[in-house]
Amino acid sequence: MRLRALTLILALQPAFAEDKPCTDFYAHVNGRWLEQAEIPANRSRIGSFDALRVRNEAVLSEALLRLDERSAKTAGLQHAARLWASGLDEASIERQGTQALRPLLAGIQGLQSREQLPALLAQLARAQLAAPIAISVRPDPMDTRRYTLFLSQAGLTLPDRDDYSRKDEAGERLRVAARSYWKALLNASSARLDALEAFESRLAAASTPRVQLRNPRDNYHPHLAASLGAGAPGLDWAALLGALQLPSRAPARFVVGQPAFLAEVALLARDADLQTWRDYLSLRVLDAYAPALTRAEQAAHFAFYGQAQRGLKAPPERIEQLVDTIGGRIGSQPLAPLLGEVFVQAAFPAEAAKRSAQLVDDIKEAMRVRVRALPWMSESTKLKALDKLDAMVLKIGMPPRWPDYSGLVTRRDDFAGNLLRGAQWQAAQRFADLGTPVDRSRWNVSPHIVNAFAGGLNEIVFPAGILQPPFFDAKADDASNFGGIGMVIGHEIIHHFDDRGRQFDGVGNLVDWWTAEDAAAYRSRASAVAKLYSGFEPLPGHFVNGELTLGENISDLGGLQIAHDGLQRALKRQTPAPRSDGLSSSQAFFVNQALVWRSKYRTEFLIQQLRTDTHSPPRLRVLTPMAHSEAFQKAFACQSGDPMVASPRLTIW
Repeated sequence: MRLRALTLILALQPAFAEDKPCTDFYAHVNGRWLEQAEIPANRSRIGSFDALRVRNEAVLSEALLRLDERSAKTAGLQHAARLWASGLDEASIERQGTQALRPLLAGIQGLQSREQLPALLAQLARAQLAAPIAISVRPDPMDTRRYTLFLSQAGLTLPDRDDYSRKDEAGERLRVAARSYWKALLNASSARLDALEAFESRLAAASTPRVQLRNPRDNYHPHLAASLGAGAPGLDWAALLGALQLPSRAPARFVVGQPAFLAEVALLARDADLQTWRDYLSLRVLDAYAPALTRAEQAAHFAFYGQAQRGLKAPPERIEQLVDTIGGRIGSQPLAPLLGEVFVQAAFPAEAAKRSAQLVDDIKEAMRVRVRALPWMSESTKLKALDKLDAMVLKIGMPPRWPDYSGLVTRRDDFAGNLLRGAQWQAAQRFADLGTPVDRSRWNVSPHIVNAFAGGLNEIVFPAGILQPPFFDAKADDASNFGGIGMVIGHEIIHHFDDRGRQFDGVGNLVDWWTAEDAAAYRSRASAVAKLYSGFEPLPGHFVNGELTLGENISDLGGLQIAHDGLQRALKRQTPAPRSDGLSSSQAFFVNQALVWRSKYRTEFLIQQLRTDTHSPPRLRVLTPMAHSEAFQKAFACQSGDPMVASPRLTIW
């Protein structure tokens, strides 16, 4: 039943509704599907992205079941076979319970003095547990030739900082669900739960709001241990940094993302009750590993994250749970590349990478033409924008090499232990990066993911998982592919020129390469985009946050334009054969884009997206860029005054 439903979705044949294309193009293409589609009990939404994700999971699962660790040719495939077997061994998972986590939990329960906190927080950081500080290593945005240690805010149970203080029904519902979750994991008294809620509420109040997190300069504060200690007294920061066991070559300088948050953590270290600290840190460990523990912990995790936040009526199927637990939603979990190595062997033909790269070339050239023609930008800034475009690095399909798994231990009967050891193994690798040159060829996501990324080193990344139908099909015509993966390519290119991305240069350094006049002109246009989207109300009383979604919206608006321009370049090389559906190439381009964004959401999930996600809902990602596209209006002969003809038309790129 699952595969049959999947096949029907992936067929993506438009059943044009009565809505005219110039009235509501999204409804014109998808209206009948929206009327008939039913969201399964175990899903928060359905649509093209989700259907391909399910299809990829089925391919991955079948390949993993066939994989024999004894005959596997690489260390990665051997680890993948053992890891997958451990996830399927539900009897061992149930029998072992939290055994793999006992060293961490015992250390937490042994917390008897505040002087022990720095070493304990460092031990958790070496397992990549943000409790409550996220400690990571990544290229320094001020000098991307070197790696830097980052300390950032994290460690909240609720989806957003404001959920701890909201007075509406949704906020109250989430807080009640969180307390039930805490109770299930900790078996704590009401008094201890009250103290835990007050503890997290202090962290939330000190957290920087999501919109402000988008400003790279406001979230970059270099420090030494002594200067952080002076600004955030109450915690021995030198002791914490020392307990991280960084290499001797690691620079003493590090970067703090949100100083006010670290100051509050230090105050909590000084004055919060140690029992509350023990409860909070135990919660962070159990929350991180609940999907890999017994049925009881899994059920508690689903009740909070699945039911309360996403409106699910039933848990996802076991295969989906395993892929999500191992790889994460965007394929960035420590052991996610193990899944990626299996996937590309099963489902990534070389032709996909070759032809997709040609699409990238056409769309980048279209971007060059548009930059040169911008009426509001000076010639000096145009030249620097073109330099950045020329320097942009393409990562497509899969990484040039897989990680070196030396030191990683996996066992066929220890799922939670495998995940924990994987996190510790990767953390040790990342800490070892300090003091070494940045590896610009490294991938930070797994190839099995249905997504694409604009990386911080002026790179665009297209994993093998999204280079599949309906986004890309080697047998399809250019119109379909440019309307699918071409739209995604255009979107990711524009990300490096959106309101945040434009602040970085061709190697990813945070450098202001704009004249003051051009920067002011850009901000004026971006402000108009934010204002436009803030007026959209997808659900009664629930509006798009135009500032939070600004980068994505700019990338949607510009990405559509350069993808269509890229299609015109491709068509000049080869005249397309007439289509059986009678659509012109431009019409087919826009139809396929609307089909790719076809989605149906549960109300709870849509509300959460509007509050916390940087993306606008799919319907707006079709209607708004097309309404502001002259090419769309010409393709469907739309007239001034039609709903799909915006006035004035907003353009940045």
